[in-house]
Amino acid sequence: MPPGDWKVPPMPVLSDARIRALKPKEKPYKQADFDGLYLLVKPNGSKLWRFKYRSGAFRG
Repeated sequence: MPPGDWKVPPMPVLSDARIRALKPKEKPYKQADFDGLYLLVKPNGSKLWRFKYRSGAFRG
């Protein structure tokens, strides 16, 4: 993909301060960032980056 076709957000949706402020809940929850990227916050306090994508009939 040529560099001119990349989608770059004007400013990160999830800043460092916002990520640090996310607190665990009873159930895991997602906090969206940009274009399929999200942060999964687990009940034990861990924070995992995940990317949701589609490729043909497959969804990741």
